Amino acid sequence: MKYLIVTEKPSAAKNFVKALGGQTGQFSGNDYRIVNLHGHMMGFKEPEEMVSEEKQTAYKSWTLKYLPWQLDEMNWQRTYLKQRQPRTGRLKSTKTELTELQQESKNNYDALVIATDTDPSGEGDLLAWEVIDAIRWHGRVLRANFVDEAPNSIQKSMENLTDVSDKWQHGAYLKGETRSRWDFASMQLTRIATTSAKKAGYKVVAREGRLKSVIVWKIFEQMQAIKNYVKKPYYEVCFTDASNHIYRRQAPKNTSPEWRYDDEAQAKQELQRYATADVTNEQHEKRQQAPDKLLDLAGLAAILAPRGFDSKEVLQTYQKMYEAQIVSYPRTDDKTVTPEQFFELLPKVDQIADVVGVDKQLLTHRQVRTTHVKETGSHGANRPGTKVPANLAALSKYGPSAAAIYEILAKNYLAMLAENYIYDHVTAQLAQYPAFKTAFNIPIALNYKLVYDAQKALQADEEDTHTPNTQVGPQATPFIFEGVNKKPTYPTTKWLMAFLEKHNVGTGATRVSTLSQMSQGVKAMMQEKKGRLTLTETGNVSAVMVQNTWIASPKITKRLFEIMNEVGEFKISMPQALNSLTQVVAHDMPIMVENAQKLETILGKPKVKKTTSKAKTTEKVSGIFNNQTIQFSKTWSDHTFSDVEVQTLLSGGEVSFLSKTKRGKQYTATGKLAKQTFKGHSYYGFKLNPKS
Repeated sequence: MKYLIVTEKPSAAKNFVKALGGQTGQFSGNDYRIVNLHGHMMGFKEPEEMVSEEKQTAYKSWTLKYLPWQLDEMNWQRTYLKQRQPRTGRLKSTKTELTELQQESKNNYDALVIATDTDPSGEGDLLAWEVIDAIRWHGRVLRANFVDEAPNSIQKSMENLTDVSDKWQHGAYLKGETRSRWDFASMQLTRIATTSAKKAGYKVVAREGRLKSVIVWKIFEQMQAIKNYVKKPYYEVCFTDASNHIYRRQAPKNTSPEWRYDDEAQAKQELQRYATADVTNEQHEKRQQAPDKLLDLAGLAAILAPRGFDSKEVLQTYQKMYEAQIVSYPRTDDKTVTPEQFFELLPKVDQIADVVGVDKQLLTHRQVRTTHVKETGSHGANRPGTKVPANLAALSKYGPSAAAIYEILAKNYLAMLAENYIYDHVTAQLAQYPAFKTAFNIPIALNYKLVYDAQKALQADEEDTHTPNTQVGPQATPFIFEGVNKKPTYPTTKWLMAFLEKHNVGTGATRVSTLSQMSQGVKAMMQEKKGRLTLTETGNVSAVMVQNTWIASPKITKRLFEIMNEVGEFKISMPQALNSLTQVVAHDMPIMVENAQKLETILGKPKVKKTTSKAKTTEKVSGIFNNQTIQFSKTWSDHTFSDVEVQTLLSGGEVSFLSKTKRGKQYTATGKLAKQTFKGHSYYGFKLNPKS
């Protein structure tokens, strides 16, 4: 067999070359050639280009009467992407690269091997099939599924190729394609929100969609809760003993009991009914707590955020470290590792411990924990990779957060190999007033907490870690406890990730990448600074627009993620999944229109953007050119034509002058006056000779 192996990016191709022995060659009895893409090479055409001619006006328009779209009217055709070259700034189409790949595919290959990332969202399979369709490959298609880019993983994947020649029976592709179409067509929600907000005077692009709307609304809601917070003290009778243990009654959840007073005088009146009481029924229960679960990318980003590493930095640095096999695959949704992955890393445990400064004597539980190691899963949870760095300082070449990323991941993983945390759970109550009780924990052996305490690191608020006195009683004295209603927590990355985790909205990697996208560029919806999240004007408008909508509901968003999975599992069809978007648009459109009327009340008058400088006006000159009267600009680039040069141009002659390129390089510009076209409009102006 002769294989054309298509990897996702140049770095992946290098790892395949290393694993298989060359860019071309033979592996496991089969000839092969390795090529690479650069991520997505194709993108959907504009909506109006994917429908019949009579429908184009409706799909191009932002007018709400044309919504929701009938998604079965769209042909979902893709086109080549244009990518800006970092060095030159010029746009380059992917057509050239794909044309070369198409020519290569004609060299008598028996099968094309998809060797893109085995992504839980189906992204890798989707971008591969986009290319397969673009180059018109109609032969056999095989899938190489690898958990990471280590040589043994790549070799194993090439020895266990799966036939996916029928893409409509390829679950991962269907999942990715459904998500891609859903997200593309969700631009309807952005059109609704933006159009409605604009009518209310807010000239922003209110980007709405899965997860984005949930995040922006939750942050806005929290900021409103902080703004509207009113401090309300309360008073209740409690007891305290000589060791400062507090004995109190248990209040029902989410209710204010009758013995908790707004008026201190009422509490003082109740206090008169109590006297010093005996502490009784002291109970001690020895308990154990297993190590915390392995971190996902969201948890890692949440811990790093207060240190000044934003989501974009963590994503970029982690990706580079993964490509170097320093850490495991980033976009996993696994929370455990497989037995194979566990035993693969076990021989490197002591080496990893030395790098991150963990006492190896604590790592005595080097057997499989069923809570952390399971047969199910693919890439496995985020963890150290198979290559162990010499030290943390050696990681700086991957990015500013590299050392911190590795230290946290390593310690969190190593904690699994330490013994359980052991503590004494103490309870007691008052003999004369048995409703008053106390409970606290006394550490006996910290064990894994001496390696890493992920739960503590992920706490949104710093909690009191004071170790209480082991003694209780023998008596407790009544007093009036003064408390206050808790002020809402300021939105932080930790707080947000905890909320999304609680509601099971998106994978860890999806949460981090979405937060990164929302925080970048001139149209950013928020700012992320040392873990604190602040909405921009665009974010505030976007948030108000989705109040009470389905797209901003964690419950609905969770269901949408489930729907994508169900398509990949062949439980529902792609059209059925896409119909869920039509339902969301139909439900949310009237709500957004109504919400737009509340913008000024909630946010105040729209901000008027100040003009920092007057618009540059270009002086025009008139004259006879080719027997007709014309006008043209007297300035070209940084040069203003003299009267003599103007007459030379009008007579059809050439002029030359010194000018500079956009990069500041000086050159001699030579050209003539000519009729030209820009965006469909004709004009006369100086035209540079091709050789200049």
